[in-house]
Amino acid sequence: MARRRSTLPIRLLSAVTATVLTGAAAVTPAAADSAAVRTAGAPVATTGFRFVDVPGADVTLKANVIAPSAAGRYPAVILPSSWGLNDLEYLAQAKALAARGYVVVSYTPRGWWASGGEIDTAGPRDMADLSRIIDWTIANTAADPARIGAAGISYGAGLSVLGSAFDPRIRAVAMMSGWTDLTYSLYGDSTRHQQSAGLLKLAADLLGNAGPELTGKLGDFAANRDIAEVSAWANVRSPATYIDAINANRPAVLIANAWGDSFFPPNQLLDFYGRLTTPKRLELRPGDHAIAEFTGVLGLENDVWTSMYRWFDQHLAGIDTGVTREPPVQVKPHNAAMEGYADQAALSSTTRRHGLGHIRRLDRTGLLGGDPNSGWSKTLPTDLDTRANGGQVLITNGVAAFTGERPKIWLPTVNRDRAGVWASERPSTTQRIRGVPKLHLKLTGAAPQGTVVAYLYDLDPLGNARLITHAPASWLDGGGDRTLDLNLSATAYDLPAGHSLTLVVDTVDPLYYDENAPDGSITISGGSYLDIPLK
Repeated sequence: MARRRSTLPIRLLSAVTATVLTGAAAVTPAAADSAAVRTAGAPVATTGFRFVDVPGADVTLKANVIAPSAAGRYPAVILPSSWGLNDLEYLAQAKALAARGYVVVSYTPRGWWASGGEIDTAGPRDMADLSRIIDWTIANTAADPARIGAAGISYGAGLSVLGSAFDPRIRAVAMMSGWTDLTYSLYGDSTRHQQSAGLLKLAADLLGNAGPELTGKLGDFAANRDIAEVSAWANVRSPATYIDAINANRPAVLIANAWGDSFFPPNQLLDFYGRLTTPKRLELRPGDHAIAEFTGVLGLENDVWTSMYRWFDQHLAGIDTGVTREPPVQVKPHNAAMEGYADQAALSSTTRRHGLGHIRRLDRTGLLGGDPNSGWSKTLPTDLDTRANGGQVLITNGVAAFTGERPKIWLPTVNRDRAGVWASERPSTTQRIRGVPKLHLKLTGAAPQGTVVAYLYDLDPLGNARLITHAPASWLDGGGDRTLDLNLSATAYDLPAGHSLTLVVDTVDPLYYDENAPDGSITISGGSYLDIPLK
């Protein structure tokens, strides 16, 4: 007889979630949209949870089912569990959805916990499994085959949106803290993400059956070998690869993510959203991976899950929630109220170029502003870190979302022998930064390969620097005199009047592997500049 799950994994699940996936408490949720809830009607009576074995493509998958108890046909929601977790993850939300009139099937993807097979990392076998789950749901529940949705967090999010490319029965998707470009998530700007990939491997080793394929690819990634093969493997598992198929199937797609997602940085989502031609909505909030939606997993009121209710009520249940009359791009800046935009391009209305200027002798800080000028240089060592850093994966941005306080350093403690620092004049009005800041660096005498990390700070008059955004960039294609273009992670932040926009550039950050040779140096020279998108 197949091994069943007890409630014991819930306690382990909570510990693993805190350590591997969420790392910190969640943001305080916004109030639910009461008008949408009233329109949806009073809760309906539901069945109890039923734990079932579902035949996948070639393995048995563990799942649970809950549904309205009255006779009739209902819209259905499929919930694949997150990386490292199982179908118990969504018990609270499955119950809430069933009470709203949905058949809900949560399942554990292959290779995890008691489901059979090896982890396929959202590959072809996972896609076949998702279609089998839909087959089973239609055949064994009161699900209406014309009203099927899929949703999930992290791994479940990626499986859901990928599934909408391969199975046209999926009519609506809610992707929470998911990815659209797995290659970018692993190798963004040619820089390998060390801590996030390490935690994914740890979860697979502890709670899953990684198998030779995943083990081999993660080993190649860590050793920095066979990059083309790892990228090809990741591309097969990227929704962006199948954007034409998703557009052809026309599911309604809700994308919700965090500005500081250290697993799946948000720049990839902006591009993907812009290419979607389906009914769509993009929501970005402060936090890190799976932070904004975490309280909803615990059954607490949560604005991300409320958005999902409204999305499915609108596109599956046929209830007018008003969501289609709202601006489809909703962003919550780090230090301002929620804002709505017609599309992702409307986030910013202008771009201001800040030239990197001469380094002053007195404070060893350059001016950030004006036209780029020449005749100066700043040399950085390649193997020495500074106080400027992106923090710890999950924890730093997770805590910031909970407290509302951005990670902070005292700028005078940043060693100018190890970093370049440029600060702008203090504006007399608030500067509304919205979008992707872009850094253009001119390098002289560069090694054939290397890495720099750029940090954008809000510097107050007392020297306290709050991190706005950051990103690394590497080059692997030759040295000498060259340029390097670095896209910082998308952000939304109001720089207060009287504060200085400050750029710090160094060469080491524990979040990332770097491509620098030991005991080397990188020289930044005149002609470098920073473009800031403003609203």
